[in-house]
Formats: sequence, structure tokens, C-alpha cells
Amino acid sequence: MKNILTLVFLVQMSFGFAQEKFEVATVEKLQKELNAEYADAKTSPLMPEDLATFKGLDFYPIDEKFYVTAKFVEAKDEEPFEMKTSTDRKPLYIRYGEVYFRIDGKDFKLNVYRNIDLTKKEEYKDYLFLPFSDLTCGNESYIGGKYIDLRIPKGDTIVIDFNTSYNPYCAYSHKYSCPKVPLENDLNIEIKAGVKKFHD
Repeated sequence: MKNILTLVFLVQMSFGFAQEKFEVATVEKLQKELNAEYADAKTSPLMPEDLATFKGLDFYPIDEKFYVTAKFVEAKDEEPFEMKTSTDRKPLYIRYGEVYFRIDGKDFKLNVYRNIDLTKKEEYKDYLFLPFSDLTCGNESYIGGKYIDLRIPKGDTIVIDFNTSYNPYCAYSHKYSCPKVPLENDLNIEIKAGVKKFHD
């Protein structure tokens, strides 16, 4: 079961990495790839009845406002902790740092994390996990929040493109175990970007 969950996590990471320069075409390409993944029975998280009628995910319009260059501050002396999930699974994570950014003239902060098991894999040793929720969650967006995949930056800034944010697999099926968004990563703003909720 653990191996299956790891595989699911790695497959889901195929979407959501921020681009270095904002380009609508790049986001559109990512959205097309995500729809192709979800339409394929071999890689789709959808329930069979949903897959049978799947036409594509519903995305917010791509908006450069939600492409931000954030200040990155690496955390010091952090201890690994058990991340709460939608099941009784408790994977080990560590808070790797904080990101500070502005949208619509307002200041925001989010924590970024590293999955301890994932860091042992060479291709994901620099992977950062950014889960967040916002004022659209439970309305237009999935109530459980969304994820963004990042890479450890070389300097003190990091690009966050909320247009590439995606839903946890739990938004599509209860058979998955998904990390819950920590309370400190709840944003007091509507992030109208990325994937919308699947079911009305």
C-alpha cells in the first residue's frame, strides 16, 4: 500500500511546478497534460463512473496576478513531524522554510515543506511541497485546498505560480490518502487560479 501511495504521489507531481517566466502557453501545456493524465485509466485518480464521462478538468482563467516572485527564508533547526492526512497515515515531513509575497497590495506568508521519504529519491531531493487553502475553498475550489510543487531555490527568492495549483487526489476519490493543508497555510484571499473543484 505504501508503494502505491508513493507512486500516486509521484504521478501527481507531474503537474504544478512553477515556471521561471510567466507564459500563458506554458500553463496551457501543463493543463493539457493534466487532462490527458486524468483521461487515461492507467494514471487517472477518477472513479470509474467519473472517468467514463470525463471531458476535462475545470480551470480558472490563467491570470498573471497569481504568478508571484516570493522572498524565501529557509527554516533553521526544524524537527520532522507527522503530517495529518485524510486517513490515519502520517508521513514524515519537515518545515523547510517560509515564502513571503504580495497579491493585490496585500502581504501573505506560507510555509513550504519537504517529504522525508521523497528526499531519499535522487530526482526529488530538491522537491518542496506547498499546500494551501484560500477563500474559494468550499465554493469554487476543493474544500480541502490545493497543492503546488516547487524546487529548492538557489537564492532567497522563489517563483510561485498559483495557476499551476492542483487538487489532491482525494478531491476525486476517497480511496487516496492526502496530506491536509496545515492551518497556518490558509490564505485570507481568493486565489482564483489553478484547478477548480470537480463536483458541484
